[in-house]
Amino acid sequence: MGDYFERRDWGRAYEDLARLGTPGAADLERLAIAAYLTGHDEESDDAWLRAHQEFLRLDDGARAARCAFWLAFGLMLRGEDVRAGGWLARAQRLLDEGGEGECAERGYLLVPVALGALDADPPAAYASFARAREIGARFGEPDLVAIGTLGCGEAMVRAGKTAEGVALLDEAMVAVTAGEVSPRIAGIVYCAVLLECHAVFDLRRAREWTVALTRWCDTQRDLVPFRGQCLVHRAQLMQLQGEWPDALDEARHACERLADRPAAAMAYYQLAEVHRLRGEFPVAEEAYREASRRGYRAQPGLALLRLAQGEAAVAAAAMRTVMDQAGDRITRSYLLSAHVEVMLAADDVPAARAAATELAELADDLDTPYVRAVSAHAAGAVCLAAGDAKAAVATLRRAWTLWRELDAPYDAARARVLIGLACRALGDHDGATLELDAAAWAFRKLGAAPDLSGVERLAVRATPPGGPLTPREVEVLRLVAAGKSNRVIAADLFLSEKTVARHVSNILGKLGLPSRSAATGYAYEHGLT
Repeated sequence: MGDYFERRDWGRAYEDLARLGTPGAADLERLAIAAYLTGHDEESDDAWLRAHQEFLRLDDGARAARCAFWLAFGLMLRGEDVRAGGWLARAQRLLDEGGEGECAERGYLLVPVALGALDADPPAAYASFARAREIGARFGEPDLVAIGTLGCGEAMVRAGKTAEGVALLDEAMVAVTAGEVSPRIAGIVYCAVLLECHAVFDLRRAREWTVALTRWCDTQRDLVPFRGQCLVHRAQLMQLQGEWPDALDEARHACERLADRPAAAMAYYQLAEVHRLRGEFPVAEEAYREASRRGYRAQPGLALLRLAQGEAAVAAAAMRTVMDQAGDRITRSYLLSAHVEVMLAADDVPAARAAATELAELADDLDTPYVRAVSAHAAGAVCLAAGDAKAAVATLRRAWTLWRELDAPYDAARARVLIGLACRALGDHDGATLELDAAAWAFRKLGAAPDLSGVERLAVRATPPGGPLTPREVEVLRLVAAGKSNRVIAADLFLSEKTVARHVSNILGKLGLPSRSAATGYAYEHGLT
């Protein structure tokens, strides 16, 4: 029995410990741990409760308080904060009434306090985590030291001190990879570090720690709690690298493994993202809705889905709402790239430019290849929409290079589409053809049906200069290609803005073009400027 637990054969350890007729307090603690690691949450709660009561019977208030903490911690991880608060209050009372001075248990009780302040007051959270780490070091508690170090890193990231925060996260991971902490804390640290890596878009670290987490999970028989999150992170990286069938499989497995756990919401969102990129819109929409039902924000993915469905106005309204509500830096960082894309499609170049500027500031702060690529891509798209094709080509080439270095074929292909449009605007028709052809080849290989359809429409050459357009529509198109807004065009042609908007919509529909920038490219290619 003990051998199973020591060998981390959690399934057999749980079965044997659960069969004990009258387990002692130490065996109940082991049962609680084995039950948690095999996904038997209620049984784990029950074992911690029984261990807590047994230590009370033995008049060991400190150990009883420790059991109460771990029971509360498990409840917190499942989102049952009210019950968790009751057990934390009991643990605190036991220590106070028992006259316990500073001890490891008091250090553990600082962790929930710090977690509660993490988003609202990062400096206060840092102080509590640092105190917990200090207590852990003094009383020889490597688990507490690891949690404290992890929390200090998270607080530094929240405070905008990314480099210092990431260094602390790496320090926490050293303790994990060295085997200095218990499996329950190792898994928590792994998953938290991965989340922070994604939050600051540090894909190099995310890839390394995802591989390490996968390997760690694979060495432990019947381990359940951390495999779901591992699959979600793997799916995210697979999506970026263009391995979409594998990303779908990983996301589906995560949905199944996480089941009713809070993290399942993130798994459903990731599932929706891959379906959206493949053009499987009904399935994607249902997955976004499932993510929302489980408490996960369905944006910007749902807005991008609406954009792909041709509903630019709907997408723009959604993005304006979520951007208005996104106050903190990390939340906004996830939205900015999509906001640029949607605002350009909705012909709101000033809003797109403002978002691209914010992205550039973020890229300067974080200084990671991924954010630099996203920022360059957004800046190039804004330059193109504003009529500065020469600047767009230079900026988009930089984005394309960064995407290539990140092994992100889909994003690299999207950059080539914009480069092709910029080349067309500059009169470089051969260059435009080569870029669009390369993008189409990449989209076809990936299975990116919506993007492939769009680039194939862009590549079509119409023989008559004006194509199917009326003389008035040609006139409007010339002014669009000159970079003029609907308001200016309306004044120049003595029309209402509403009439101009209708002409622009007709032009895009007749030519099968997705945006004003694409219409600009068409106008240059066909000598309408």
